[in-house]
Amino acid sequence: MMAGLNPAELESFIETVRGINREGITIVVVEHVMRAVTQLAQRIVVMNQGRKIADGLPDAVMKDPRVIESYLGESYATA
Repeated sequence: MMAGLNPAELESFIETVRGINREGITIVVVEHVMRAVTQLAQRIVVMNQGRKIADGLPDAVMKDPRVIESYLGESYATA
């Protein structure tokens, strides 16, 4: 959904989604752009090969070893 957007477009999109959410509307986003995910999500569910490998608050999910191994890479864990 957000892949290919330049930084200004991405920020505009994030603000639009936040505005919709402030109106009380729940939004489900399937996204791989981590900047957007971390700025928008109140809860993250991570799927890998059709199976849920993590579910919870963004900080906890981003530190989950299965998420790091499957999506973020070891360089993320040491950053």
